[in-house]
Amino acid sequence: MIRHLALTVAGIFCIAGSAQAHITLEQAEAVSGKAYKAVLRVGHGCEGKATVRIRVKIPEGLLSAKPMPKAGWTLEKIRGTYEKSYDLYGKPVKEGLTEIVWQGGQLADDEYDEFVFRVTPAKELPAATRIYVPVVQECTEGAVERWIDIPAAGKTSDDYETPAPFFDVVAQPRS
Repeated sequence: MIRHLALTVAGIFCIAGSAQAHITLEQAEAVSGKAYKAVLRVGHGCEGKATVRIRVKIPEGLLSAKPMPKAGWTLEKIRGTYEKSYDLYGKPVKEGLTEIVWQGGQLADDEYDEFVFRVTPAKELPAATRIYVPVVQECTEGAVERWIDIPAAGKTSDDYETPAPFFDVVAQPRS
């Protein structure tokens, strides 16, 4: 009986460990047309190796991206043209950051950290749109974890080993 209980408890910790093993976003929802503070939570390195670079692809429809600097890390901001023009506070927007890179620091495998940026989900995005934010985590010795899997129809992020972090767009509250 005690052995069965111990195995059950060990199994629960293994499941909880794998659920926390992914790069995730702190906030699961963002209001369309309003600023969203994206906090990427990095809970480990790449199979025991320290993280040295985090690359974030800014998906189409996320406007006015601005990364938060981190002490000990340098920022690279890659600009690009959007597939279409969006309205941002009454002005047309056709370009902005398409990728953010933090590099030059070192996050040990047994440490936790957060990488923060701000975006505004376009108000043209309908409520209930799920936005996936692909992240590539590069580590020492050339190790890489690609958190880029976007579920196919009929699947969820739980069906993948390296799912992209995501959040859902919600409608602006009526005033």
